[in-house]
Amino acid sequence: MATFLCRLGRLAFRRRLLTVLLWVAVLVGVGAGAVTAPAAEDQNQTMPGIESQQAFDLLEQRFPGTEADGASARVVFVAPAGQKVTGAGHRSAIEAFVSEAADGSQVSGAVDPFRAKAVSADGTTAYSTVSFTEKADDLTDTAKRHLETAIDRARESGLTVEVGGTALASKPAAGGAAEAIGIGIATVVLLITFGSLAAAGLPLLTAVVGVGISMASILALASTFGLSSTTGTLATMLGLAVGIDYAMFVVSRYREERAGGHAPQEAAGIAAGTAGSAVVFAGLTVVIALAGLSVVGIPMLTKMGLAAAGAVVLAVLISLTLVPALLGWWPNAVLARSARRRGRLKGAGEDNGGSRWARFVLRRPATVLLLSVVGLGALAVPVLDLQLGMPGDEVKSTSTTERRAYDDLAEGFGPGFNGPFTIVVDARGADDPEDAVRTISEKIAGERGVVSVSAARFNQAGDTAVFSAVPATGPSDRKTQDLVNAIRADRPGIDSTTGATFKVTGTTAVNIDVSEKVQSALIPYLAVVVGLAFVLLLVVFRSVLVPLKAALGFLLSVLAALGSVVAVFQWGYGADLLGAHETGPIMNMMPIFLVGIMFGLAMDYEVFLVARIREAYVHGDRPDQAVTSGFRHSARVVVAAALIMIAVFSGFIGAGESMIKMIGFGLAAAVLLDAFVVRMAFVPAVLALLGRAAWWLPKWLDRLLPTVDVEGETLTRKGPAAPPTAEPTVPESAHV
Repeated sequence: MATFLCRLGRLAFRRRLLTVLLWVAVLVGVGAGAVTAPAAEDQNQTMPGIESQQAFDLLEQRFPGTEADGASARVVFVAPAGQKVTGAGHRSAIEAFVSEAADGSQVSGAVDPFRAKAVSADGTTAYSTVSFTEKADDLTDTAKRHLETAIDRARESGLTVEVGGTALASKPAAGGAAEAIGIGIATVVLLITFGSLAAAGLPLLTAVVGVGISMASILALASTFGLSSTTGTLATMLGLAVGIDYAMFVVSRYREERAGGHAPQEAAGIAAGTAGSAVVFAGLTVVIALAGLSVVGIPMLTKMGLAAAGAVVLAVLISLTLVPALLGWWPNAVLARSARRRGRLKGAGEDNGGSRWARFVLRRPATVLLLSVVGLGALAVPVLDLQLGMPGDEVKSTSTTERRAYDDLAEGFGPGFNGPFTIVVDARGADDPEDAVRTISEKIAGERGVVSVSAARFNQAGDTAVFSAVPATGPSDRKTQDLVNAIRADRPGIDSTTGATFKVTGTTAVNIDVSEKVQSALIPYLAVVVGLAFVLLLVVFRSVLVPLKAALGFLLSVLAALGSVVAVFQWGYGADLLGAHETGPIMNMMPIFLVGIMFGLAMDYEVFLVARIREAYVHGDRPDQAVTSGFRHSARVVVAAALIMIAVFSGFIGAGESMIKMIGFGLAAAVLLDAFVVRMAFVPAVLALLGRAAWWLPKWLDRLLPTVDVEGETLTRKGPAAPPTAEPTVPESAHV
């Protein structure tokens, strides 16, 4: 492996123009494919295996043509204090709004709340639903302005008017200025780490190229494989993250080899053979984690995982070819400015912060290990109270009209009004379908926690009916989840009595079902990912205990990060400091995203750090010396890579959307804990306590495992140019 990658690195360095042109050709080619590819059709996201999806499928089958994909706006009217919307002036204003809204372009209809009985019992609140023929993204500015004008006229009458739904919903913004600051911080970290503008810019440049190719490929293949605009989200985040990391690792090793006296081409080859080998296996572990998303059984997650895995593969290929080629263009520009100014390269064996920190841990490994495990364990405790869901308008800022509309409806009609259940009754097996539906409706209405049920609506064949049930509690309340489970638990008895069966669906039920499915799949997903990664790391490090330590460390960091998310966004500790306006359930996809992304970054840090430790051990260092040597060469780069990711992810905390804040905070916390607690404290402490036993491998297993030579031992045996006695000088003519 190391020999092959070394040759590849030297070839890319030597044929740098051809290599760069090939990557440019790939970028242009997939870009052209993305531009000329037919637009992907919007596809409804399906969730196989959950009851709410089965109910939707039954509705589509028995009520053909009733599926409404168009946008809608729920306009809520609240009368001034002491007045009612049924008063003559307010009623006429609302009826005028309905008439004006219905005349708008792309509008299929507007409901009169007085005819539809959409007025609260106390007469203070009413709502009208305006339906559109097009989806929210396809609505014209004219259609939106027409609705907004009608709303403004209604407000002039003295009514409080707020709007929910999808038609006028504000788009969730990313971090904005905060995200830009995060990227700026990342650039500064690279500059400080490498002391060179070229060295700082090279990882950013190659990462952007990789992400560009990945996203263009996704767009080009979207119509063929049914990919959506959200498929590339994970690919972009991970492609950028690992792209920067992998390039940093190769550039750092190149600078180290230059400091050791190697010529630029030879240094590029050795960097590709050693750091490149670590990059290959780090990338493989990430691909395993992302491909493992198929275990969850949600098609959208499977597509996102495979697309992101492709982005990681591209990042690996770029780090092994394009990075050495660019080093060929700027062989000395990537060196520290101080080295170029002095004409001397700093020796790689000199003491630095990484080696000093390693010796600190080696002097007191038990204490460091205990503190790190106890600290991470304490942060992980809130996971025991993890409640998954899909936060909606209720967690938005009160400055948004969507949140105020949500609150007005909850106050006027009850908290459960914002999340009604849809009951689909299949009465084909009943002797009297109408009587069976009536019985089921009465049974559900009698459930404790159900406020009301609507009249049932039958299909044309008369064998299927649908009605809604309004719970007493809000969509994200645990009592609502308990109510759904209770209704479903009573189904066998009701089915046997009526001869008909029913299923519970609706937005609230879908969120509950998806959350339960994700939660039940989390343990199998972790088992598959960690198990396969254990096998891969076993091959890389030829040790049983080192992969076990890596798996345990990852579990500690990801559970601690998830616990921190629960403490802030579910319990509310420090939520105000982050601008999180309301606490609630954790987004149901958050644990899966956190595990997938963090596994990739954690294995980057683990492989690069421990590979250098093993390299020193294989080359003759004692276990404690190997740890110190590994930290001397790798700690600075690992810390820099972590700081970059923390800065980028923290930028999302400045977003206005609570879910984006949650993702940004969770990822930033996970990187912080994994890089600075697990990799910098837990790992060296465990290795110090294990000593030589850390690298123990049964002889029979040693014979079975393939030799991959991540340490570059074959390169050493071949005897590359030995460093000269005096520190090498950088020719003045080579300065860039």
